[in-house]
Amino acid sequence: MDSTNIAGKKVILIVVDSLMYQSIDRGLENNQLPTIKSLIQHGQYYKDVVSSFPTMSVTIDTSLLTGTYPDKHGLPGLIWYSADENRVINYGTGPMEVMKQGIHEIAADTLMNLNGKHINHTVQTIFEDVQVAGKLTTGSINGIIYRGPTAHWLRIPEWVKAPTSLPDRIKVGGPDFLSFGTFSNPLTDKLNLPVELTDRVGFTNEYAIQTTEYLIRHQLLPDFLYVYLPDLDQKLHQHGPEDIEGILKLDKQLERLIAAFGSTDKALEQAVIMLLGDSGMSAILPKDKNPIVDLTKLLDGYRIQKPGADINAETEIVLAVNETMAYVYKLHTDQPLAGIAGHLVGDSRIDLIAWKEGEWIRVRQGDSEHSFSYRAEGQWKDSYGAHWTWKGDADVMDLEVDHKEKQLMYGQYPDGLQRLWGALNSHKGDFIVVTTKAGYELTGGSSPEHTGGGGHGALHANVSLVPLIVAGTNDKPDKLRIVDMKSYILDLLQY
Repeated sequence: MDSTNIAGKKVILIVVDSLMYQSIDRGLENNQLPTIKSLIQHGQYYKDVVSSFPTMSVTIDTSLLTGTYPDKHGLPGLIWYSADENRVINYGTGPMEVMKQGIHEIAADTLMNLNGKHINHTVQTIFEDVQVAGKLTTGSINGIIYRGPTAHWLRIPEWVKAPTSLPDRIKVGGPDFLSFGTFSNPLTDKLNLPVELTDRVGFTNEYAIQTTEYLIRHQLLPDFLYVYLPDLDQKLHQHGPEDIEGILKLDKQLERLIAAFGSTDKALEQAVIMLLGDSGMSAILPKDKNPIVDLTKLLDGYRIQKPGADINAETEIVLAVNETMAYVYKLHTDQPLAGIAGHLVGDSRIDLIAWKEGEWIRVRQGDSEHSFSYRAEGQWKDSYGAHWTWKGDADVMDLEVDHKEKQLMYGQYPDGLQRLWGALNSHKGDFIVVTTKAGYELTGGSSPEHTGGGGHGALHANVSLVPLIVAGTNDKPDKLRIVDMKSYILDLLQY
């Protein structure tokens, strides 16, 4: 890193769900984003930070805060199957699946197990690293990943408690300051925050912005503050990535944060401000273009678990659909993974089909017979310094191959070997990873669909490259990946 002394400065990391550099650039060209423009003029602007995989917020945020991919942190997606518990774990993919799986199970996994059990305890979050050292303070506003050493109580409202049988309060570990919608509102006596059911129980930009404003104005900012802004994601899911309304509103909200300091100069004297997207968004084709790939139809003939149904000795396949990516689990069938994958080959809407064969990972294209296999370690070095051994058709992973230097360069799947490896080694079981081409989305029978709107989850660049704006320091990240942001932040904090 370029070393610039920022001793005493706070670091505010603002993660904007589904923020895309294309939207920023359009807004800048039309002079519609004065606050974002000012931050860029005072700092650095990157358009190609590589996300985690699958490109779903819960996995990405865990990679961001632990500095690891899912093979280390163990959180495979928004929905996945636990072999240890023999059940599907879902943190809330959509209303139909919530109804079928049951609100109690989903609420318990989201509020109790996600941070308490599911994130591997062999890795540490940024909150744990910083607070255990005892020198600096940390905070999180509406971040779904918040595990840390300070005890807090989540208060469960009656309308959640009644249908779920959850207790009145749930003890959790988090950063020094933990604000988590209606469940943990440290400013309840100081601010009239929007926390009702009609306000998405506080999980809105407005709740997070008001809370951050208060901390700034009252000089209560922790040394590191994580702020999660979810509203843009909903806009783009509904209207597609071309929608500009959400980012215009975001710019005005960021203006309020800067104003809370007094001016841009005063803000950047006191803090390093980071604005980061978590994943991109692919436009999903309209309904008449047949954009929905129904895995239950492609795997017709297998006994597939129906959403919410028990998994028993008769269940052959379990599906966990993360929008444009899915896990296909092999349970009680003698058919090998390659045989199951064979049912998916031939659909031109499918992009990649991948599974483990011993120490190797095998990858096939959805509309061809071409395949590629690779394993960890070897003489071939990729753009990020990882070493691999490979065989087959490198075009399957869109790799540029330099045979003389033994170098692998990425094309449309940035850091694709490591990210795919991370997902396939993230949890126990025999399973296949399936992704769709841009424009298409997967379903397992009751998965939410975004026809004519936007979706993510897959591995390709459309959903994998996100913007980063850093103002208040000349220090630059060593590598432009979500998984490297933790070490960058710790350096900024001079941890």
